[in-house]
Amino acid sequence: MKLNHLSFPSSDVDATAAFFERYLECRITTSGNGRYLTRRDFDIVIEQAEGRHDEWPKNFHIGIELPTVQEVEAMYERLVADGIKMQTKMIKHPRGSRFFCWIPGSFMLEVNTRVDVEERYRPMFAGETKLSADTAQ
Repeated sequence: MKLNHLSFPSSDVDATAAFFERYLECRITTSGNGRYLTRRDFDIVIEQAEGRHDEWPKNFHIGIELPTVQEVEAMYERLVADGIKMQTKMIKHPRGSRFFCWIPGSFMLEVNTRVDVEERYRPMFAGETKLSADTAQ
């Protein structure tokens, strides 16, 4: 089984789609009020939330993983420089460095890496990511 697609309502479909295109390298296709964002590994559907009463749970977010701490830091700096609303600063977390920000259209994105995950959490991610001390630098 593989992930086919994710679907999200947005209060600003165009801004949400533009964020995914600019920062997450998605390709945009327009259809009616929605936007279809494609990547080689899955699709994202962004739907107009106008007239709907969707409310995300407080901790709802989507997460992406980057290969290194340096790439997470670079993404953080790029988003800050571009005026994206940040939820957190860079966090050195036991399960890997990360930060949270707000995608235009009102939902949260987590950007993380598992390369620097603490030893006690490594079994959780075994086989998913090469976790070694030399790549955490």
